[in-house]
Amino acid sequence: MTYAGDRTILDADSHVLELADFLDDFLDASERDLLRRERLRGFAPILDDAIARAEARRTTPDALARAEARLLDDKGWFALGAFDPAERSRALDLLGFEAQLVFATFASVLYLGRDLDRLYAGSQAQNRAMADFCASDARLLAVAFVPLADPHRATKLAIEAIELGCAAVMVPSTAAGERAPTHPDLDPFWDVLSESNTPFVLHVGGGGRLLDPAFHNNAMPVTDHLGGGENVRSKDYLAIPHSPELFLGVLVLDGLFDRFPKLRGACIEQGAGWVVSWLHHLDDAVRAFRRTEEPLRRLQLQPSEYVRRHLKFTPFPGEPVGWMMEQAGAELFMFSSDYPHPEGGRDPLAKFEATLTETSAGDQARFFKVNMAELLDGAAATQS
Repeated sequence: MTYAGDRTILDADSHVLELADFLDDFLDASERDLLRRERLRGFAPILDDAIARAEARRTTPDALARAEARLLDDKGWFALGAFDPAERSRALDLLGFEAQLVFATFASVLYLGRDLDRLYAGSQAQNRAMADFCASDARLLAVAFVPLADPHRATKLAIEAIELGCAAVMVPSTAAGERAPTHPDLDPFWDVLSESNTPFVLHVGGGGRLLDPAFHNNAMPVTDHLGGGENVRSKDYLAIPHSPELFLGVLVLDGLFDRFPKLRGACIEQGAGWVVSWLHHLDDAVRAFRRTEEPLRRLQLQPSEYVRRHLKFTPFPGEPVGWMMEQAGAELFMFSSDYPHPEGGRDPLAKFEATLTETSAGDQARFFKVNMAELLDGAAATQS
C-alpha cells in the first residue's frame, strides 16, 4: 500500500534539494564566475554527509530499505530522492502520487540580486537543471523561475523554459523592478504563458524578506522551528500572505485576467486561510474606489470571481480546509506535501483529512486532484 492509499492525488508542491554543483552543467563557462558560491559553503558538511548516505543506499540494500521505511521522516538533503532523480521516482512510487510539481530550494541564493546578468544567467541555468532533473519521469513536473525585472529577458526565458518542458513558471510576488507586474511592457510575458497553457505560480520566499528584522529584536531570541528551506518563525508566519495577496490583488484590479482570459496561476506554500477574507477585501476595494479609478470600472467581473476562475491556493497542513471550501469555494484549494521539506510534516495527508470529515466526496476529490489538474490543463478534470 502506498502512502496515498485509495486516494488519487496530485501534489502541488515538492522540492529538489540541490547539491553545490546543481547549476554548473547548465551555465556557459563565462557565467560560472557570476555565482555567489560562498553562500552555500556553510552547507558543505551536510552535503558531504547526504552524498555519503545516498551512495550507501545505492550499494547497500539494508540502507535503502531503512530510507524507504523512513520516507516521510527523513527531510532535506537526507530524504530519499532529495537530489537523485532515480531515487525521486522511487519515492513517488512509495508516496503513490500521480504527479507533483517540483520547485528548486537553494539554487537561487547563488544568483539573486540586482545584477541582472547574474540574475537571468542563474535563472536560466536553474530552469535547465530542473527540467533535466524531471526529464526521466513524467510524474515529475518541473517548475521554472522567471524574474520579471527585465520584460524582454523574462519573455525569452519563459519561452525557453516551456520548450524545455517545464510545467509551470514561478514569478516573484513583488513589483517587477520599477514596474507593476501588470505593466504593458510585460504583456508579451503573460501572453507566452496564456497561449502556451502554462500556469504561473507564486511560492513562499518569492516575496523577498517576510518581515522587517527589527520585529525580532525584542530581547527574546528564538530559533527556526523546523530548520527547512525557509527560516520561518511565528512572526514571519504572520507575514507570509502579505506579498501574495498584494501581488495577486494587483493582477486582478489591473484587469490582467481580462487581457489574458486563459491565464491561470497558483499560490503555493503560503497558506490559504487568509483567502476567505481576502476575497471580500478585493470586492470592497472595487466598491470603495471604482468611482475615482477608471481601470476598476473597466473590470468585467467582480474581483472575487476572477480569483475563483483563475487562481488556486495550497493550505498549510492543519488549516480548516473544509470550512475554507464552504466559505470561499471548493474550486480554490489544492493538496501539497512539500516533500521533502520539513515544513510538510510527517503526515500531511492525515492532517488534511482530519479537516475534511464533513466535506463531500466530490469536494475532497477537488482538493486532492481535480483542482491541480485544472491548474495544469485549464479545464475541468474527470474525477477518479
